[in-house]
Amino acid sequence: MAETLYDTDLIIIGGGPAGCAAARMAASVGMRSILIEPDRLCRNLYRIPALNNVLGGYTSGAELADSIVAELKNTELCRLELGRHVTALRADDDQVTAMIDGSTRLTAPYAIVATGVGPLQPRDVAWITAPDGLNLAPLWQADADDAEGRTLLVLGGDRPIGTFLRANPTTGTRLLVAYPAADAYKIEEIREDPRVTLLPVEHLTLNRGEGASVSAETVGQDGTQRTISADAAYLSIGNAPAAPPGDLARGVDGYCPPTDQHSRIIVAGDLRSARFQRIMTALGSGSEAALHAYYAARELPAKG
Repeated sequence: MAETLYDTDLIIIGGGPAGCAAARMAASVGMRSILIEPDRLCRNLYRIPALNNVLGGYTSGAELADSIVAELKNTELCRLELGRHVTALRADDDQVTAMIDGSTRLTAPYAIVATGVGPLQPRDVAWITAPDGLNLAPLWQADADDAEGRTLLVLGGDRPIGTFLRANPTTGTRLLVAYPAADAYKIEEIREDPRVTLLPVEHLTLNRGEGASVSAETVGQDGTQRTISADAAYLSIGNAPAAPPGDLARGVDGYCPPTDQHSRIIVAGDLRSARFQRIMTALGSGSEAALHAYYAARELPAKG
């Protein structure tokens, strides 16, 4: 590409599957990129014990993550900025500007934002009342050996429940899955699993027990009230968008629809919508975003 006064051809914010795919695709068409990630590359992939919806024969998230990370670290046109945070993102007529850790300023013709999502906590949803300050781990972080033979209360019907069950096909763990009406379509894949008891609820009040144990008062979707108890509680209530501050258009749900953004900001991966949060869609979205930036940049005169 022509020499310009930009720091790089493409700023990529987020080092998950979408961001990594964007950097790899950008390099393949000769674009320099700077990828900014506050943690490790593909950090959430490393926490997925079993995969069944990606190509390539990968059986776990860690196996796929290792492959992506190794390939990206050998991509010469991509500069990695790990352990750093984008504290502001600005877009104007001729460039985007990203501030890193409040002090470092980077510019490029385009930025890809692929920061994904983070797990919701009980306080974030209206159908759960929980003690102040209570934070629970998502189900996919549960240790299968520790959970063996125990009863776990799972709040929400999000799809990681199926991942846990597939990763531990012989586990004797019993899951009590309390979920709102909005999650009804998500629990179809676990409905027939004998290890699962489904509890459709209108509202749930969570109480602390001794140690890790919990109890809960529930109001069913039919108005029935009941008390349930479990050895521990985990989350599967979904995620919240993790967009950086700055010039991003957000919908009422917090997600950042690609069609609503400034022409120099391209949103990729899970940050786009709650509907398409899959590894394969993230990889494709990141690759497409890089090509979008490549073709758009070819039509623009060099800066300066």
